Amino acid sequence: MIVPLALLVVAGCVVLAGWAGWFVARDRAVVLRQLWGASVVEGLLVLQAVVAGVLAVTGSPDVDAALFWGYVVTQAIVLPLAAAWAFAERTRWSSVVLLVAALTVAFLEYRLLQIWGSV
Repeated sequence: MIVPLALLVVAGCVVLAGWAGWFVARDRAVVLRQLWGASVVEGLLVLQAVVAGVLAVTGSPDVDAALFWGYVVTQAIVLPLAAAWAFAERTRWSSVVLLVAALTVAFLEYRLLQIWGSV
């Protein structure tokens, strides 16, 4: 995995979580701009999955494939599911859902770096 790309994903998740946390504190629902922010993070996750796939094929560090790709797939589905839930739930809890999802993806990213051997 490319560490700067992973750190960019974590930074995007932290910013998104902070933004959602601000909305939770103000008792507001998720707005469309936050969902666009989540889609940017999702785009970074897709890019990272492609890069990881190329690195895995070229023989980069030997990792447990099932564990690694399980984390990659889980990361890829967390934000879209949270975005759909937040879009359907038009209360303050939509911001809580987005906050938890962003923090979850950041944690999964850290675990991916550990699995890959970069941390």
